[in-house]
Amino acid sequence: MIEVVRKRFGLLGRNIHYSFSKGYFTDKFNSENFEGCTYENFDIPEITAFNDIIKNTPDLKGLNVTIPYKETVIPFLNKLSKKATVIGAVNTVKITKKGKLKGYNTDYYGFKKSLEPLLESHHKKALILGTGGASKGVAYALDELGIFYTFVSREATENAIDYNRINATTFDNYQIIINSTPVGTSPNIDAFPAIPYEYFTEKHIAFDLIYNPEETQFLKKAKANGAQIKNGLDMLIFQAEKAWAIWNK
Repeated sequence: MIEVVRKRFGLLGRNIHYSFSKGYFTDKFNSENFEGCTYENFDIPEITAFNDIIKNTPDLKGLNVTIPYKETVIPFLNKLSKKATVIGAVNTVKITKKGKLKGYNTDYYGFKKSLEPLLESHHKKALILGTGGASKGVAYALDELGIFYTFVSREATENAIDYNRINATTFDNYQIIINSTPVGTSPNIDAFPAIPYEYFTEKHIAFDLIYNPEETQFLKKAKANGAQIKNGLDMLIFQAEKAWAIWNK
């Protein structure tokens, strides 16, 4: 009898019962006959519990990382990929045969692959709503695409403007508006970022990294004014497949 090699994977985050990743990888393992592979949620209240997961989860080969640990997980890792180092955020962790932890960022790849087909010649500049770990992968992708961007935060900083600065002129100058915050995620589906939606036009792209609900209030309000809209589902699929390739290389 051939012994099936057990390989465990999972998602690290907080309040992640809604997560896409567990269902996606479980279906993938079943449909593609990856015997011995399982995927589970590691829902922890603080990043300090991360070491216990590694210590107490034998056969763990890889992790996806989501809000709010994409930056705080870094000190727990042995090494980062070159791109994760530049980005400053990690959403994929590979556990080597020697038990070493290496961090990668596949968010930027997923976002870039998802946004690229929507781009036209007039899409020159982007506003990134939010400054957390997810926003950093978005910024890296925009750099690769040659699109200038500005961060938006609740309070103005050296690297970001605040929401009160966004007006009609802003929308004239920025043709891509990206929500990288969790505002509007289920179950808080009535929430939306505080921007003047009336200035969206058919020349704008509204991109929401959220995928649940499928159409957030942010996307609904932008679409009502003619904008092209895109949610985060394709981005998630692209980044998940990139993570799978990393775990298995």
